[in-house]
Amino acid sequence: MDAFTPNLDACRGRQQRLLAEMQKQGWKRVIATRGETVQWLSGVYLGPLWSPCAALDADGRLTLALPNRKRDTPAAADEVVGYEAKWHSTFRNDQPAASAAALTAALAPPTGLVAVEWSQWRTYLQAAAGESPADVESTLFSLRRHKDPDELRMMQRANDANRAMFARARDVVEPGLTELDLYNELHAAAVRILGEPLTYFGQDFRANARGGAPRDRAAQAGELWILDLGVGFRGYFSDNARTLAVGGDPTPAQQDAWRRLADVFPLVESTVKPGVSCRELHEQVQAMLDDAAPWAFNHHLGHGVGLAPHEGPHLNPQWDETFAVGDFFTVEPGLYHDELRHGIRLEQNYVVTDSGVQLLTDWPLELV
Repeated sequence: MDAFTPNLDACRGRQQRLLAEMQKQGWKRVIATRGETVQWLSGVYLGPLWSPCAALDADGRLTLALPNRKRDTPAAADEVVGYEAKWHSTFRNDQPAASAAALTAALAPPTGLVAVEWSQWRTYLQAAAGESPADVESTLFSLRRHKDPDELRMMQRANDANRAMFARARDVVEPGLTELDLYNELHAAAVRILGEPLTYFGQDFRANARGGAPRDRAAQAGELWILDLGVGFRGYFSDNARTLAVGGDPTPAQQDAWRRLADVFPLVESTVKPGVSCRELHEQVQAMLDDAAPWAFNHHLGHGVGLAPHEGPHLNPQWDETFAVGDFFTVEPGLYHDELRHGIRLEQNYVVTDSGVQLLTDWPLELV
């Protein structure tokens, strides 16, 4: 049996959490049109080429619209209706309308306020939503922060690929290796460990650069190679980073920058617990790394991960959030400067527990 088959009981539990919020808000129905929301509620992952949608009614009934050829996919749904996603093997350009029509036909007219995902709203669903639907997105994003055990298992599996990629990078990084060749090596390592195609592959593969897509450029001795890597495993994402010294002989400045960044993690591990401010943690680390000027730390400290590569909580001064039990989050301090050729980023993953955090990526951090 596949150990990573979707846990439909866990999906039903997530439906119950949304139903509790619906009762608080007075919503009689929620319509989901984001693929990741459909997966979170039903367990069905189809990928970006398809247009599923779903409706959860206040009585607990989940109705799911899937392509006809996918209707037998195991799902935490009370009714699955089908639509034609392809005609004679060609994807329909109006697939979202076909999906919406199938869902609408299966639903009773709304009897009260309906909430929808505004940024992904399909006007084809107006008949199922009523005249003035509310926006459910902030509620869903908040609920998705709490990772259930089945979700953590999927994300740990994605991280198995990351661990294998970093091990492979340590084996092959040397002067003369091109960024594209390393990209191919890492992709192959991830596919080998997972035993199936990836549902995402990114994100930073450049040497002597802050980040970016791989180039046909050979790395040179003395450069730093930031590898901020993520894969998708059946819709769930991973995201963590290591930096390697090309040639295996980091300069004293590079070693000092690495030490300053490595010192951030004990601070995080001794500070974070439910109720702690994400913004204040960012500000504390910002002040700590500002002492390294002119080397610069000028981005977020971290973020949540899950069915999207960036979720809450946001360790970022643009958000004012607090940590909560079940948050899966990254911490990714960095220092960048020409003197460092061109910088270092280290990124660990944690989950918030009742009393603190658990480190999930206890792998080598060193430059060599």
